[in-house]
Amino acid sequence: MQGFVDGLAALLDAASDLVWGPPMLVLIVGTGLFLTIRLRGLQFRELGYALRLAFSRRQDHRSEGDINHFQALTTALAGTVGTGNIAGVATAVTLGGPGAVFWMWVTALVGMATKYAEAILAVAYRVRNARGEMAGGPMYVLERGLGQRWLAVLFALFGALAGFGIGNTVQAYEVTNNIQQYWGVPSWITGVVLAGMTGLVVIGGIKAIGRVTAFLVPFMALFYVIGGLVILVRHIEAVPGAIALILGHALTGEAVGGGVVGAGVREAIRWGVARGVFSNEAGLGSAPIAAAAAKTDIPARQALVSMTGTFIDTIVVCSITGLVIVATGMWQQADPATLTGAQLTTRAFEMGLPGPGGLIVVIGLILFAYSTILGWAYYGEKCFEYLFGTRAITVYRVLWTVGVFAGSVATFGLVWDFADVMNGLMAVPNLISLLALSGVVVRETRRFFEVGREPVVPGSGQPVTTGASGD
Repeated sequence: MQGFVDGLAALLDAASDLVWGPPMLVLIVGTGLFLTIRLRGLQFRELGYALRLAFSRRQDHRSEGDINHFQALTTALAGTVGTGNIAGVATAVTLGGPGAVFWMWVTALVGMATKYAEAILAVAYRVRNARGEMAGGPMYVLERGLGQRWLAVLFALFGALAGFGIGNTVQAYEVTNNIQQYWGVPSWITGVVLAGMTGLVVIGGIKAIGRVTAFLVPFMALFYVIGGLVILVRHIEAVPGAIALILGHALTGEAVGGGVVGAGVREAIRWGVARGVFSNEAGLGSAPIAAAAAKTDIPARQALVSMTGTFIDTIVVCSITGLVIVATGMWQQADPATLTGAQLTTRAFEMGLPGPGGLIVVIGLILFAYSTILGWAYYGEKCFEYLFGTRAITVYRVLWTVGVFAGSVATFGLVWDFADVMNGLMAVPNLISLLALSGVVVRETRRFFEVGREPVVPGSGQPVTTGASGD
């Protein structure tokens, strides 16, 4: 039996390397670059306006949708701001050197155009289901925009399977493991509480998830970012040097010390891009599922809000992690065999702020993981609904809650590897739709700026399409 498990693990590991190899990363980044060119660098020109729109109190309450645009943003951020912002950045620096942080930034900057395009198509092709709720995302774009239902089914299948791994059991294990390590609480107790907290939220659907994430996501992000900024202020004299190291290693490929693997530019690009994509999920097709539920009358408006999620996730939160690791000098002590991932970040925060520094990372991991459970609950639900209809939603929510408890009391190495492959496979049909329908993205963008940036009255002829139930 052990031989079978080892063989399966090796197979999944090889599949993950294949799915997340250079061709996939080039396709994801290349799509972002292509969309950046087609949109004439919209993410750079309109970032300030998009951020003001995202945090504006003015919402499109009269428009069709289930949640306001801020709740849609925080739901998407709940799914993306996760353990990758803490452990993923550390892994990138360990394997690719400080220069990997620069390539994470590059990935995010072009990824903002990808996230914008994903959201604009999700809103444009969304439908209203049998429950009267909005349903959208790449599966509906593929079916209604391209007429390729088989690709839509594949995306929904990959998304539903990936959700139970990356978005559920693995995150639950992360929460319970950290609580057990630092406070000695048995996993089963934490599992019961965590499953109960999850069930109470997901049973209410996207409206309940939106309300909770609208409170939780800003709090957890500010908590972690402020903690990191305190460390950087305490080591302000080292910050310019840290930035210089990041830029220098990204562009010159200088050797790095302390046992760090991957001294060249190639390794910095490889790990920076890979972990950047894992962190902000631009191109994977998950975030637009939340964007489709937003109350909006013009697709481009929600798309502008959605693209700020990539900026917040990578340019803000991931940068804090990377700068602390480099500025404190912990990157020179990183060893893939003994100190990597969340452990490295924890040590860097402890070195930068003795006492509470490590606790900041622990609490951050717990909050980030729990928010990911909530965000992915909605993603998986919509994929499940597309495959089996609205009548299956209640069954799915029960299974999701049970999965949280299961993940809390067991390790799921194979589940992680399997979900990792499914998560990567989601990107393929999604990227096909983005490239094939880029003309729609450009057209809707032009229409938005021609009409003006102020909300318009619903029913005035603006391009929000709703259809019959996909049940």
